[in-house]
Amino acid sequence: MDNQKAEQEKTVIQNSETATKSKKSLFRVPVRKKEAQTEVLSEPTETRVIVEDKPVRKKRTAPQNAKSKTETKSCSLEVPKSKNKTGSKARGVRQQNSSGKLTIIPLGGLGEIGKNMTAIKYGNNIIVIDSGMSFPDDELLGIDLVIPDYTYLLENKDIVRAIIVTHGHEDHIGAIPYMLKDLQVPIYGAKLTLGLLEGKFKEHRLGNVSLNPVKPRDTINIGPFKVEFIKVSHSIPDSLAVAVHTPVGILLHTGDFKVDMSPIDGEVMDLRRFAALGEEGVLVMCADSTNVERDGYTHSEKSVGTNLENIFRGAKGRIIVTTFASNVHRVQQIIWAAEYAGRRVAIVGRGMVNVATIAVELGYLSVKRDTFIDIDEINKLPDDKIVVITTGSQGESLSGLTRMAVDEHRQIHIRPGDLVVISANAIPGNEKLIARTVDNLYRHGAEVIYGSSAGIHVSGHASAEDLKLMLNMVKPKYFIPVHGEYRMLHSHAKLAENLGIPKENIFVMEIGNVLELSPSKGKITGKVPSGRILIDGFGVGDVGTAVLKDRKQLANEGIVVVNIVFDHKLGQIISGPQIISRGFVFEKENERLMKMAEEKVLQTWSRFAVDNNDIAGIKGSIRGNLGKFFYDRTGRRPIILPVIMEI
Repeated sequence: MDNQKAEQEKTVIQNSETATKSKKSLFRVPVRKKEAQTEVLSEPTETRVIVEDKPVRKKRTAPQNAKSKTETKSCSLEVPKSKNKTGSKARGVRQQNSSGKLTIIPLGGLGEIGKNMTAIKYGNNIIVIDSGMSFPDDELLGIDLVIPDYTYLLENKDIVRAIIVTHGHEDHIGAIPYMLKDLQVPIYGAKLTLGLLEGKFKEHRLGNVSLNPVKPRDTINIGPFKVEFIKVSHSIPDSLAVAVHTPVGILLHTGDFKVDMSPIDGEVMDLRRFAALGEEGVLVMCADSTNVERDGYTHSEKSVGTNLENIFRGAKGRIIVTTFASNVHRVQQIIWAAEYAGRRVAIVGRGMVNVATIAVELGYLSVKRDTFIDIDEINKLPDDKIVVITTGSQGESLSGLTRMAVDEHRQIHIRPGDLVVISANAIPGNEKLIARTVDNLYRHGAEVIYGSSAGIHVSGHASAEDLKLMLNMVKPKYFIPVHGEYRMLHSHAKLAENLGIPKENIFVMEIGNVLELSPSKGKITGKVPSGRILIDGFGVGDVGTAVLKDRKQLANEGIVVVNIVFDHKLGQIISGPQIISRGFVFEKENERLMKMAEEKVLQTWSRFAVDNNDIAGIKGSIRGNLGKFFYDRTGRRPIILPVIMEI
């Protein structure tokens, strides 16, 4: 009876139709409309094949007198058989047409966190699994994003057939808009993943992109590959593993996953299908290594919801929660906790607004109709009726929470009585940024709940025991640990070896390595161009080692500009030298040093003949002599920039 009453009282926004009917977005972002230029197939063009214990064949009849988009697509009408009839060959080895070799080339995601990308090649056919980005480290001054070097794909663009996307996190989709400017190929992924990509394509003004939605247990044909999609649990809905059925054998790529037996969306990981593939025989498995160093099992996402409800129930003032924008499951639980506590929810931060808007449109956020409130209206409500969800869980300088912490946010000012919940763990390297944000929040009188001990965050990646479960179910002949720094890959390799996979069948690879596999042998045979492409503003790859070196020198040593006006006919300096220092020394406090530097420039000039037209030589001599002078006097090496104007 109580359940029926609760259902009657709760109106849930579960699909895009409801969202698009609303007159005004409560996130202050207009409801997205499909652009005519972008080809988004509302239904997958491939025949759906549900994989049960036995192979299933299904025919599809096109409507008469109607054209179907499937005419332009290759469709899979059957699933590879789940068991070898002979039963006599080694696990993971196919019987038919196995004379060729399967080539695996990781182009990102090995020895690092982020920019995951793997190329799979058979014959004259390549498919790409994921194409992600990473954030720059402290040494990449001024760089916005880092994406994989995809030179190899450009060199083979005529045989690249598709990009397969496992889920919608930035480290798996962030590089795709940049790649598509050079490489026009169809993209396959789940509905939410493609929805997030579509938003990126609009920002990049990319049209005519072929987006092909798939569902778990779908199988599609791409050249010689039969690509099967398998449901996994992760911190974002619609996460998939990929089983690529090739003439050589089955390649299983887990994507990012965890084993969560009580996911908040009720979509349990398809363990039965993984076990069935293991019985059929998997040639090679590429598996997520992110949490291999953590013992035990990864906790369920649902455990966070209970703790959030307890925190919200006891709070007296405003609640401000930050988490990763793409962690849709976490955002959902924050919303449910707010509704449980009788609070309204405001979404703040461009990234959070974008993801929440798309998730609501596509039905991945379940929200009561009156839950959301515009950020400008929060001051009209009592403090104990407000929850704000914002970005900034990693202390990013321009994020919502960081600007609130330094009192630079236009709409929200932290005050005593506020409760701030940081529902995320620090990414390695971000600890100082987060600590600074927490300190600033305390200075303004807020209470802050953060850290793993608070029970407000669980990982979306499998821990050691989960990884053992996957290895024991699949029992691959060859194993490649992926998605992690080198020590993680090494630990995952050791774990696989302890479970019985021969050491010679385990490959701890570097990006760019070329691994060739046959049913009987695996060997790293070479290396292709690989590395990173730096994104700075609208520039893609135009910032290289030389530019970064200059930026580092500017940051560490400063710059000195030498201005000279030269009369070519008279052969005389008529103005200058004028020396300007920026980031080197303060000129007014070092007038004697500046005067000596001017004399050094004049001495250098006098060594050249009056009629000498070698301006480049003069500039080089000034740089060398003045640089040595400054180093002898200060121990610093500023960039010297001579500017000579001829009249």
